[in-house]
Amino acid sequence: MTSLREKYEAATREIQAPFAMVDLAAFRANAADLTRRAHGRPVRVASKSVRSRELLRTVLAMPGYAGIMAFTLPEALWLATGDREPLSDDILVAYPTADRPALAELVRDPDAARTITLMVDSPAHLELISAAVAEAERGPDAPPVRVCLDIDTSWQPLGPGTRIGSYRSPVRTPAQAASLARAVVHRPELELDGIMAYEGQIAGVGDAPPGRPLYGRLLRGIQRRSALELARRRAAITRAVREVADLRFVNGGGTGSLHTTGRERAVTELAAGSGLYQPHLFDHYSSFRGRPAALFALPVVRRPAPDVATVLGGGYPASGPVDAHRPPIPHLPEGLAYSANEGAGEVQTPLIGEAARGLSVGDRVWMRHAKAGELCERFDTLHLVDSDTGTYEGAVPTYRGEGRTFL
Repeated sequence: MTSLREKYEAATREIQAPFAMVDLAAFRANAADLTRRAHGRPVRVASKSVRSRELLRTVLAMPGYAGIMAFTLPEALWLATGDREPLSDDILVAYPTADRPALAELVRDPDAARTITLMVDSPAHLELISAAVAEAERGPDAPPVRVCLDIDTSWQPLGPGTRIGSYRSPVRTPAQAASLARAVVHRPELELDGIMAYEGQIAGVGDAPPGRPLYGRLLRGIQRRSALELARRRAAITRAVREVADLRFVNGGGTGSLHTTGRERAVTELAAGSGLYQPHLFDHYSSFRGRPAALFALPVVRRPAPDVATVLGGGYPASGPVDAHRPPIPHLPEGLAYSANEGAGEVQTPLIGEAARGLSVGDRVWMRHAKAGELCERFDTLHLVDSDTGTYEGAVPTYRGEGRTFL
């Protein structure tokens, strides 16, 4: 039987490494698994985890997916009004913006204003948006700017001093959410569109760390309690805000929490993106197992010792805390590891282990990034391979390949 590595090598033999690749068979399987775990809720695609317009278009054409969660307003404007057919008529910007030129562009374009929803968590954000509206020359029929309230989801069992979760919104209680909602509806130039509450301490933290069973058990207990507290609070917040204004959506979840958040009655839609590519930080969850879909190939350029193969480049660390989990990991052939003294380097990376003995100069090592979309900031093209058929399916540009770098 032909191995996965042999299929990848055969399908890409004419491509010079380094290059990035997406396995379409794994990508489709991961997409189907995300919707299966969503309990019938539509899944909004997190664009920062994909960073390729063509692959975003592919996902949005699949059953169970609706809308995009963008990461910056300039990106959302490009996806909504770019030089080709817009990807979606429903784009939620997941983070607040202080980009005055982009806000000015949004409020001047009625189609963009009908497509894009901005994230807010304080009156300061409302002031920025309203100022952009006041400065623009808008017609009497111009639509209001749609906004979404971002809710703090951290678990604080003993108060703020025991915070477990991300530092995001200062809006935490039903009263705080209702107060901000009233501040929105008192501004006729704005429209309250939805609520977002992303539980990163559940969705983005694997609960089955390898070699640490006791810690995993503790982590699962913390996540269960956090999920229970958040479900109650999210429902109460939703009720309080709906007393102020209608809501088009209540968004929650992430790749690691679809199966729990999708059961909450208050939640109308979910968001996910990393699970499509299945980077290695998402390998250690007890509730699902994705297939690695995004990889990059590095050429062997040196053999400094019998059990060492040095590849070109490879030092592509992921964002987040500085720890041993941020670098990419060698994937194929199996049995390779970093040198403790050098790690993943900017221009070369020594890889050690018994598998290195079988590699020659010119061979490839297939790597996996720690996070999903960040890989696309290193490559301008994603080569597409279908591992089910072993065929090369062409190439698509990343955002970088289209000359776009939003962060």
